[in-house]
Amino acid sequence: MAELVYRPVVAVAKAAFRALGIRFDITGIENIPTTGGAVMAINHIGYLDFTFAGIAAAPANRLVRFMAKKEVFDKQPAGFLMRGMKHIPVDRGAGLDSYRAAVEAVQAGEIVGVFPEATISQSFELKHFKTGAARIAIEAGVPLLPLVLWGSQRIMTKGRPRDLRRGTHLRIVVGVPFTPEPGAKPVQVTTELKTRMQALLETARSTYAGRQRDAGDTWWIPRALGGTAPTPEEAAVRDAEEQAARAARRAARQDEKATGTD
Repeated sequence: MAELVYRPVVAVAKAAFRALGIRFDITGIENIPTTGGAVMAINHIGYLDFTFAGIAAAPANRLVRFMAKKEVFDKQPAGFLMRGMKHIPVDRGAGLDSYRAAVEAVQAGEIVGVFPEATISQSFELKHFKTGAARIAIEAGVPLLPLVLWGSQRIMTKGRPRDLRRGTHLRIVVGVPFTPEPGAKPVQVTTELKTRMQALLETARSTYAGRQRDAGDTWWIPRALGGTAPTPEEAAVRDAEEQAARAARRAARQDEKATGTD
């Protein structure tokens, strides 16, 4: 099937990253299945993670269909591009529909990209994993493909200005895929997935060639590694505050519509 949108977008993205001087260091490409369905599970530390994970799959000639929140599809031109690339919208009020779409996609031989943490980790450590990736893999009978990124938070992440200076190093490690046993418990499979991704994250960090730009450039380094990023506990507080603020904005919009003041 012709990919009239996806492949040109990948080509444009690669050209843009070359122009920005982003240095990719990708290992484990041989672990990406060249055929058949799989669920790619990715850690989430920056807004461009889906783009970088998709580029990592390109040498295997695979296109990843990402699950992304519905709001992205509602805006143009992003919505046109997302639909053209056959990504899967996630409506938090109707999650079963997106789940079924993901199962059907992997059963049809696609690689579906999932962020088990659901939102960006502001501590740059792995957050709590949701079980969606495991449940899709179990029901469809396909492998889970762990992939970890490091360095993408330096380019564009939550709560920080974007930094497009040349020379940013990006480390990507693709792990060995594993297929859950039929009837496996999603929680247990998710625990195994997180354990594997933690090991990959430690590899990515220990082999990361990027350097601090100056003595004060420590915000992107986890506290446990001597940096000044929020601790997981501090990040959880920030997440809760942001979630409460979003809920308040939604409630305010609903009140405006109900009273006709919108």
